[in-house]
Amino acid sequence: MSNVSQLRKTESEPDEPVSLGDRALDNLKYIRDAMERSTSFTAVPGYGGILMGVTAIVAAVIANGQIYLRDWLIVWVTEAFLAAAIGFLAMWQKSKIGGQSLFSTPARKFAYSFFPPIVVGIALTFGLWRFDNYSVMAAMWMLCYGAAVIGGGAYSVRAVPVMGWCFIVLGAITLALPKGSGDEMMAASFGLLHIIFGAVIARRYGG
Repeated sequence: MSNVSQLRKTESEPDEPVSLGDRALDNLKYIRDAMERSTSFTAVPGYGGILMGVTAIVAAVIANGQIYLRDWLIVWVTEAFLAAAIGFLAMWQKSKIGGQSLFSTPARKFAYSFFPPIVVGIALTFGLWRFDNYSVMAAMWMLCYGAAVIGGGAYSVRAVPVMGWCFIVLGAITLALPKGSGDEMMAASFGLLHIIFGAVIARRYGG
């Protein structure tokens, strides 16, 4: 009987008080996580975008002078790798200067929304190359990239999704243009749009 009484007494005893320091740390962690989830990914590079636009215009000039379509594709694939390297390095540098981690919640949301359309574009490029169908590649690249930028831009500054919609519009126009207009439209989209919006982002959002 005494054991039962002792058990009831133990169960009825209140829990030990929580340390005020621990509670404050928990509150700060919650506030920090909430602010991180609500903030935008602002490390999208403006100056890097300008440089990407310049290299795209150069690539358009080089690609337009190719005789063989496979050489044309090699030029643009090389430009894609170059632009990706420029974009990543510029993004890393801007995030470092601004104190925003590339592994933060907004950055991860940006990446998760940006990369699926890019993967689709890579798969479609492989399929079109396999069947020697080069005529719609340029338009497809603009459409997939535009979709990627819109998706990622939902977690970034306002200029980013606007640029994505401009890519989609130019991609749709390219499909309606005569065959052989791809290089000019690639220069207009990946070239001029990157330069224009890169300048806007650099001016308004710190580089």
